[in-house]
Amino acid sequence: LPDPTAALIEVAARAASRPVLYGEPPVGPELALVARESLRADGVPEGPLAVTSGALDAIERVLLTRLRPGDPVAVEDPGWGGLLDLLSTLGLHPVPVAMDDEGPLPDALEHALTSGVRACVITARAQNPTGAAVSAARAGALRPLLAAFPETLLIEDDHGHGIVSAPLNPLGGLGTHWALVRSVAKSLGPDLRVAVLTGDPTTVRGVAARIGAGPGWVSRILQDTVALLWPGCARPDGPAPVSYDTRRCLLRDALAARGVTAHGRTGPNLWVPVPDETAAVAGMLASGWAVAPGSRYRLETGPGIRLTVSTLAPDEMERVADDLAAVLAPSSGTRSG
Repeated sequence: LPDPTAALIEVAARAASRPVLYGEPPVGPELALVARESLRADGVPEGPLAVTSGALDAIERVLLTRLRPGDPVAVEDPGWGGLLDLLSTLGLHPVPVAMDDEGPLPDALEHALTSGVRACVITARAQNPTGAAVSAARAGALRPLLAAFPETLLIEDDHGHGIVSAPLNPLGGLGTHWALVRSVAKSLGPDLRVAVLTGDPTTVRGVAARIGAGPGWVSRILQDTVALLWPGCARPDGPAPVSYDTRRCLLRDALAARGVTAHGRTGPNLWVPVPDETAAVAGMLASGWAVAPGSRYRLETGPGIRLTVSTLAPDEMERVADDLAAVLAPSSGTRSG
């Protein structure tokens, strides 16, 4: 994570000389400028901006502008546990969409759209827990499907911006209702609770109205800090993308050498299908490793576990792979190398 000290000092000095008062625009001009440049460079359609306290806050507010309790929402399976929890809290019904390393499968998404879902949520890159990223080819297959259902709300979650080397292949702008949220919680740190949201004018206005009726705005001190740090963390060849790519590939290759299949195209996570989640989690814990059970992330997908490389050193990868292969050997037939 980048050191925010210098940016915070500069922004604090600005705030001391000219504090933000009631009635000022909720989106800071500095953040708006860098966000628009970034979104435009990635081919995201032009739209108004709103700023929220992180990706999940943005997704919640977008859903609340369009949906009612009981409405079905297409979600990736396996998918982000935080989103599944949010849908449950809002009384929305998740409809699983099978996926692979390149994003939602076209046939599965078409089935969900045909069934009458009111919205679909797609992770652009660094999908949690699988590391999937929507490829250019997959985006080309998904866009006609989404365009055929223009009244279905599309939400794209680009929380992986700044931590992945894979390019963004946006899907929005084809239908009447769409939104893309770009969070900095992964690239700048989880305490910088800032996400930029764009989309169709009606949806973004609805989100802005909800913010205005509640907290009013996201701290301009945080916004201005993010604006200063954003350019340095947005490079696909930056320290975070290179570090995650290196460590993730090392572990994935080490597991493959031992006959263990792991999925992880981008970001810090790997998804490993297993025959028994409880046994796999317990076995790895006994070997000194904490892994996440897949039940937290899946609806109809078979059992699996999530491995995260964020805190793993390169010289630990072989030992992790040995231990996981040994844990899986009795039930899956794999052998440690």
